[in-house]
Amino acid sequence: MDSFTQVVLGAAVGEAALGKKVGNKALLYGAIAGTIPDLDILSGFFVDTVTALEIHRGVTHSILFAVFGGMFFGWLVSLWEKKASWKQWSWLFFLGFFTHSWLDAHTSWGTQIFWPFGYQISFRNIFVIDPLYTIPFAVFLLLAWISPVGSVKRSRYNWWGIGVSSAYMLVTIIFKFVTYDKFVQALEEQEIVYSTIQTKPSPMNTILWTANVQTEDAFLIGDYSFFDTEPIQFYSHPKNHELLGKLKENKDVQRLIRVTEDKYTIVQKEDGIYLNDLRFGMISVKQDGDKYAFSYKIEGTVDEVVITEEIKDREDAKKMLSDLWKRLLGRRI
Repeated sequence: MDSFTQVVLGAAVGEAALGKKVGNKALLYGAIAGTIPDLDILSGFFVDTVTALEIHRGVTHSILFAVFGGMFFGWLVSLWEKKASWKQWSWLFFLGFFTHSWLDAHTSWGTQIFWPFGYQISFRNIFVIDPLYTIPFAVFLLLAWISPVGSVKRSRYNWWGIGVSSAYMLVTIIFKFVTYDKFVQALEEQEIVYSTIQTKPSPMNTILWTANVQTEDAFLIGDYSFFDTEPIQFYSHPKNHELLGKLKENKDVQRLIRVTEDKYTIVQKEDGIYLNDLRFGMISVKQDGDKYAFSYKIEGTVDEVVITEEIKDREDAKKMLSDLWKRLLGRRI
């Protein structure tokens, strides 16, 4: 999830763990705990593109980090914060790290909770930014913060925030099952033969959902809004894996393919070959476009390649957000 949401979650967890004992410092250190795992993005300044992708939501989002990182930061804070013991501070940081990772596991990117075994957990039931999850949570946290330390009211507000956000998360899971059934039914009605299907919500809402359907030679992308009155349409995106040629033998290209979980297409453009990560779909409401959320340019030869992420155009993002609200209300763009 986005950084602000993780700060809110971390602060609420910190308050639940040690609020009565250390007051507002529980909120502060909980917020810090909710931020630390995402510091793995700093690796992008020191390593190549593929390595940064492998590191992101890896070790710092694992159970191992939650346990041992929790003990380390707990010990560190206990050196100057004496109102709670090392074990109590360690528990706060463990909860902050673990809940951070668990929340991220519900997004499309997912997390490597069981690192170093490499298995990515991704439930894909919430977008990385969802105001309906974050805003009520933040309001209850604010009410808790301004309430007297140790009071019943403070605890009640904090737990209401945790409860309401958790209830909304449960709703998104229910919506996922409902929309998954809609997509499967549409595929059957259109007599489309497929091997796998992944569904996920569109940006900042759980009303409009998209499906990534894998067939033998292509990926089909379709969307469905709860307000739709027309049948679901699927748009073909040819895999074109053969365009990689011998570049597919390069170890860095193979690593990038593993990152995409083999859900990728290849496009030959005037300036080179691009690998598109289909897990995240389009950076457009139109599912038949050619602008993908994550696209990587591959240059070089089989012996040495340079892989760079394509820079996103802000205008594309603005247009997507403008079209999004029309589409989720059932209008075709």
